[in-house]
Amino acid sequence: MEDPIKEEAELDQLVICPKCNTLYQKVPLPSGKCALCTQCGTILYRYDPSYLDRALSLAITGLILFVVANLFPLIRIDLLGNEQHMNIVESIRQLIENGYYIVAIGVLFMALIIPGMVLANYIVLIVLMRLGIGEALTRELLVLLSHLMPWSMVDIFLVSILVALVKLTGEVQIHFGVSFWALILYVGIDTYLTKARRIGTLWELRQRIYHG
Repeated sequence: MEDPIKEEAELDQLVICPKCNTLYQKVPLPSGKCALCTQCGTILYRYDPSYLDRALSLAITGLILFVVANLFPLIRIDLLGNEQHMNIVESIRQLIENGYYIVAIGVLFMALIIPGMVLANYIVLIVLMRLGIGEALTRELLVLLSHLMPWSMVDIFLVSILVALVKLTGEVQIHFGVSFWALILYVGIDTYLTKARRIGTLWELRQRIYHG
């Protein structure tokens, strides 16, 4: 009977190209270097020891910005003296009041719940890795993170707001709140953490931390 711990360790040594699905055996990398797919040139993983500290500071900053973006109005629209405030929570409420329940649920999860879970996941994961504890838990958190990241769509929500504002330009007075700028900064951090950097970076650092 196969030893599950040994089997898991062997699987951790494998990496699949996210673009062409080519399977590779991991090899040790010097600091600052990355491994590329020989078929399509996609970055498979990299070894960047400073990434954990950088990612932790960005995740904490992103969480603060995300809370600010949801506590205060993103924009204030003034139409003939009638003012309306808007943020993610208010948008969900408006969708529910107008009967768009499925859309409201989608916005609730993809623009509010899942992004918050991704940030919390990052913070807990990196703290555990920095302390060198919770090896099994970090593996589960990395798997969960890989499933959550594609569903974090605050950037799409922001783009939809900008498109709507362009259409309203000239018809109403638009005032941007502090939450709007907080949301833009958060989207930049989220893009770096979930899209610009491959999750393989975290897997590589985990392998080095717990298995040398």
